Amino acid sequence: MTTTPGRWRVAAGLPVVVKAGSSSLVEGSGELDPEGLELAVSHVAGMWREGHPTLLVSSGAVAAGLPALGLSARPRDVPGLQAAAAVGQGLLMERYAALFKSQGMVVGQVLLTRDVLANRAQYLNARNTLERMLSLGVVPIVNENDTVVVDEFRLGGNDELAAIVSHLVSAGILVILTDTGGIYSGDPRTMDDVALLSAVGSGDAALDQISTGEPGPFGSGGAATKVLAARMAAWSGIPTVIASAREPGVVARAVHGEAVGTWITPHGSRLPARKLWIAFGLPAEGSLAVDAGAAAALLDGKRSLLAVGITGVDGGFTSDTAVEITDPEGAVIGKGLVSMSAEEVELSIGRHSSEVGGVVVHRDDLVVLDPGANRLGR
Repeated sequence: MTTTPGRWRVAAGLPVVVKAGSSSLVEGSGELDPEGLELAVSHVAGMWREGHPTLLVSSGAVAAGLPALGLSARPRDVPGLQAAAAVGQGLLMERYAALFKSQGMVVGQVLLTRDVLANRAQYLNARNTLERMLSLGVVPIVNENDTVVVDEFRLGGNDELAAIVSHLVSAGILVILTDTGGIYSGDPRTMDDVALLSAVGSGDAALDQISTGEPGPFGSGGAATKVLAARMAAWSGIPTVIASAREPGVVARAVHGEAVGTWITPHGSRLPARKLWIAFGLPAEGSLAVDAGAAAALLDGKRSLLAVGITGVDGGFTSDTAVEITDPEGAVIGKGLVSMSAEEVELSIGRHSSEVGGVVVHRDDLVVLDPGANRLGR
């Protein structure tokens, strides 16, 4: 078998992360879809048999809880969502345990939050737990801790979580299963003249221009959250395939480098966990405009951002929050944690760092990007 140009076969023994969304696990009525669950399990079990320890990041907890609560639609309020998740998570795990048992496999539930990247101790503990489970032959079924986390329902949840898990276990590939054949130039549900993006770079402008449509009735994400997850994985040096859950042998084919779905090429370098969290785990509370000299120093010299190079401040941010950094043309060239508030930065513009007590954004708290390429995705 030959791989498709731009794709490659995942090296033997590397972990694989499979993300199954609500659209592929839940029927239109809101009930769990037995066929969808069986397909997800068969994809994962098949990878284990090929020697790839595989984790399943599974949506569906909220949808699984709806029938038990007598609800026909996803709640709109956070307490309602969390109550449905609390009921549905156990039901979902019960089904997975039975299906994997029929394959001779044992499963374990792992509930995480996206801020696991922010805390070094949590990060190491999560990584060690997942690695030990894999070494014992246990299939981790990973989900956002929906009953306590608010952001999951606002920012795309399990797509991003799948990218974080891929980073934690140094996966060879992330495969996101959905109800479409991949990422298209437009929304295939509402448009006729659209093309499948077969293979793209993570910074490709085409990914910025996709028509995302609206999330489905039982899911929280859409194409945009999958692109964001792929870009997160790319910064971990991990390729992503976004493909139809109903495609025969879809995960195996993706792992083998065959042309299936949309392949998103990773970067050559890998961000450390802390910088991945800064880049993707934190919303930007504002922005700092810099002059050409500061932009060059950040891009070429791996320097910290000093007040003397700042030309403008936008937003009412406080210290230790995330801000974007823009060059004179307005292109985002970085994101980092500021050491002072917006008011303090305003007062320090153009002044030497010795006059204002230090740098504005330290290089250890800064993710730098070339404008127009390898973008963060936000």
